[in-house]
Amino acid sequence: MLYTGARTMTMPGAIHKAVILARGLGSRMRREDAAAVLNVEQSEAADGGVKAMIPIGRPFLDYVLSSLSVAGFSYACLVIGPEHAAIRDYYTRIQCSRIRVGFAVQLDALGTANAMVAAEEFAGEDEFLTINADNYYPADALLAIQRLGQPGAVLFPADTLERESNISPERVKDFACARVDKQGLLVDIEEKPRADYDGACLVSMNCWRFSSAIFAPCREVPLSERGEYELPMAVNLAITRGLRMRTAICNGGVLDLSRRCDIAAVATRLKDVQVEL
Repeated sequence: MLYTGARTMTMPGAIHKAVILARGLGSRMRREDAAAVLNVEQSEAADGGVKAMIPIGRPFLDYVLSSLSVAGFSYACLVIGPEHAAIRDYYTRIQCSRIRVGFAVQLDALGTANAMVAAEEFAGEDEFLTINADNYYPADALLAIQRLGQPGAVLFPADTLERESNISPERVKDFACARVDKQGLLVDIEEKPRADYDGACLVSMNCWRFSSAIFAPCREVPLSERGEYELPMAVNLAITRGLRMRTAICNGGVLDLSRRCDIAAVATRLKDVQVEL
């Protein structure tokens, strides 16, 4: 289910702040791909690795922000790097009437948990959504976050992602897999668990509802084997300290804009989506 532009009604327990992780280096997007057919603007943006600004009629991030405004979010904080002047300039220049856009700077690309710390001042004591800047989430996922009423996550069955997204089965295996107890609470989450993957795995696509309780674990989590401070590890640390994370299951697809070969497929899926900022 894609957004068509109609704004949702505010529901009890709704949250209004969103943190969008846009700091990545875009290494996969920078790689040449002979099979990817791009126009000049798309090729230049892909060379720069700033996935959120890949033009699909307009920057991909415009679609993400518009979908957030439809789901009741009024404030978005883009976590960017100091080199991402193009993102800051664009959203400072355009006028947004439905959602206010601000920025937090992650000085070095040290991972998603470290990126979260950059947004702590923006979040304050409010609960907030956290998503990736290179993913377009279905309406049902963002509405499920609103309905959770407490910190938690929206998870996606792996076979649903394979069927409904532009993500191949091999790529789905690269995402974090979650375990949930009988009460629907998150037990733990494992980054890239390819050995234990199956079609019934519940996949995290970084669609989170957090409170300020997440920031201490994000600051204290150790480096992963990949040399990054990773958000799934911070979530696990928070759970061991007593944070209860509710989960909701979404049977929709997520559009992923990680590689040059994704651009055409994402553009096709978004061609009839109305953007209002």
